[in-house]
Amino acid sequence: MKTRITELLGIEYPIVQGAMAWIAEHHLAAAVSKAGGLGIIAGGAAPVDYIRDEIRKAREITDKPLGMNIMLLSPNADDLAQLAIDEKIEVLTTGAGNPGKYMAEWKNANIKVMPVVASVALAKRMERAGADAVIAEGMESGGHIGELTTMPLVPQVVDAVKIPVIAAGGIADGRGLAASLMLGAEGVQCGTIFLATPECCISDKYKELVLKATDISTVVTGRPSGHPCRSIKTPLQRRCLELEKTVTDKSLEEIEEATAGSLRKAVQEGDYENGTFLCGQIAGMLKELHPCEEVLKSMTAEAEELLKSAYKRFE
Repeated sequence: MKTRITELLGIEYPIVQGAMAWIAEHHLAAAVSKAGGLGIIAGGAAPVDYIRDEIRKAREITDKPLGMNIMLLSPNADDLAQLAIDEKIEVLTTGAGNPGKYMAEWKNANIKVMPVVASVALAKRMERAGADAVIAEGMESGGHIGELTTMPLVPQVVDAVKIPVIAAGGIADGRGLAASLMLGAEGVQCGTIFLATPECCISDKYKELVLKATDISTVVTGRPSGHPCRSIKTPLQRRCLELEKTVTDKSLEEIEEATAGSLRKAVQEGDYENGTFLCGQIAGMLKELHPCEEVLKSMTAEAEELLKSAYKRFE
C-alpha cells in the first residue's frame, strides 16, 4: 500500500505509532519501525539524556526510519529539538504548541515534521509553518484530546491543506484504515492498539484493563481545567469527575495533587487505585495481544481487501 505518507517517511505501511508518554519507549518504537511502520519515541518532559539513550537503543534494534515526539510546552522542548538534530531523527511529531521557531533547523537536518492537530485552523497554521504533514486526531483517542471526532475532522482537514493528512483516533483494524483512506487521509496514527502488543512495556494491570475494556470503559476528565484527557475509568478518574462537578480553585488543586505522577503509577506500577490508564475508545475491540508486525500486516491486508471489495461492488 503506497501513499504520499509511505513515500514521505520511507515506510512500508501507512501506519504511525502514537507517541504515548511513559509508554512509547525504544522497545515499542523499534518494533513498529522494524515491522514496516513508523515507531515514535515520546519525549514528554523526560530528561534529554534519557531520550538520547532510548533513541540509541532503538537504533541498535533497527535501521528503519524512527520518529520522536516533542510536546512543545515542555520545559525541555528546546533541548529535545536540538537532540532530534544531533541524533539524526528522521521524523518528528509535535503537540501543544507551534513548532515554527524550530522549523528551519529541522528542515536543514532533513527531518520530516508532522504536528498533531485537532482543528482545521490549527492544521492550516501548521502548513504555513512548514509542516510536511499533519496528524488530524479525533477525540476518540486516548490521552489529551480536542472536541471534534475523527469522522468530521479528517475530511475537513484534508480539504483545507495540500500536505498529506494522517488520521488518528478510533482506529484499530483494517476497517479503520480503509475508512480513513476514504476520508482522504493517506495514513493513520494508532496508539491504543499498540498497548495490546507484547513489545509494549507497560504493567500487566494496564494490559489487563485494556483487554477487558468495553465500548464505554473510558472517560474524559480535565475539561474544567482546559486539558481534557481520555483514560480508563478507575477510582482516581471517578474522584476527579466528582471534584469537577463543583469547579473551584480548591477542587482543581485537589485534582492536580491527585493526578500528579498518576500515569507513571499506571505504566510502571499498575496502581489501579491511583493510576491514570490512558486509553482510546477502541479498547473494546481488543481482546488479546498481537505482535506489532502482525498488527501492521493484518490491518493493511484487511484494508486493501475492503477497498477492493467496495470497488467491485459499485462497478
